Amino acid sequence: MTVIQKKADNPIAHLTAEDIESLGKELDAIRDEVIASRGESDAAYIRKVIKTQRTLEISSRAVLLFSLFPPAWLVGTAGLSVAKILENMEIGHNILHGQYDFMRDPKIHSTTWEWDHVSPADQWKHSHNQLHHTYTNVLGKDNDLGYGIMRVDEDQKWHPMHLGQPLWNFLNACFFEYGIAAYDLELGRNLQKGRHRSPEFRARARAVGRKIRKQVLKDYVVHPLLSGPSFLSTLAATFTANLIRNVWSHSVIMCGHFPNGVETFEKKSIEGETKGEWYLRQMLGSANISGSRLMHIMTGNLSFQIEHHLFPDLPSKRYQEIAPKVRDLFDRYGLTYTTGPLPKQVASAWWKVIRLSLPNRRDARPAQDRPVDGGPAQSRVPALAGTGA
Repeated sequence: MTVIQKKADNPIAHLTAEDIESLGKELDAIRDEVIASRGESDAAYIRKVIKTQRTLEISSRAVLLFSLFPPAWLVGTAGLSVAKILENMEIGHNILHGQYDFMRDPKIHSTTWEWDHVSPADQWKHSHNQLHHTYTNVLGKDNDLGYGIMRVDEDQKWHPMHLGQPLWNFLNACFFEYGIAAYDLELGRNLQKGRHRSPEFRARARAVGRKIRKQVLKDYVVHPLLSGPSFLSTLAATFTANLIRNVWSHSVIMCGHFPNGVETFEKKSIEGETKGEWYLRQMLGSANISGSRLMHIMTGNLSFQIEHHLFPDLPSKRYQEIAPKVRDLFDRYGLTYTTGPLPKQVASAWWKVIRLSLPNRRDARPAQDRPVDGGPAQSRVPALAGTGA
């Protein structure tokens, strides 16, 4: 996963500046078509999903009041796991992207929704919507690349601590919501630079602390206490449901930007970036997951990560509808549409984490094609902006 500007065979070298802007206009047309047609069916869909999720969660928690009995534990845990996945993926993530703001429903709006997650919605929206979606896969700008704890590109300097990154990634998967909360706080960077003493950081940290207390009280105190003699088994069931939700979310999100075929970019490549070039970066920096309609719902339709990154504020159920049109653009402009079944994409992402935990193998390329002093290779396309012009 070397940055695209340092690849000997640059996958966009054949595109002129005019091609890229033409591509952008075609994508604008796809977006405009969906905007013009969105309405009651989209509103009915999200209301139905919310109702289904809440019914499933309440009934599952009710069953877990009798979790001392193994069948009740299994049914309740499975139901609560699915309910938590639905809430985070298809409901919370997408509402917080503003996908349903057009409804003007104050109860289903990006400015009022608070999700079943330890990271406060407003902090997640800043780190995810404003930073990640703006600087997708730009090294040094997009913190989603490795979450600040992993080496995810050959051009990142290797350090012995990276040997442990498969373990860090496993632990991050198990406790993903807490990792996201720390990531949204930029905890490591703020501690390293001494910013943790600033009033702004302290206020944000207190907000995270309040959200964690609320989640812990709900899942690990109130619900188990209501279970009476089933206290410990309900506690274990809730922990298991959160673990399943965390591992599932982590896997889906890794599949969006880590598998083979996904490109990364240098900081300087986005200087003066046009809208067409931004679109192109989203297309190259994302990957999809193939599967059934149910699987797409359970991923929050992030199985259409390419379409989501192109149009993050369109209703998620529309991604499957527009995917053939987007894929046609990939074909016509000579680009690779990266997709595959979930097991393949997860394995690819994990293999990259493991491979990059080790030092780079000796560079066998000709000297003139190697990076000089950490800079771009001399014979390669220097930046995304203006490629092929």
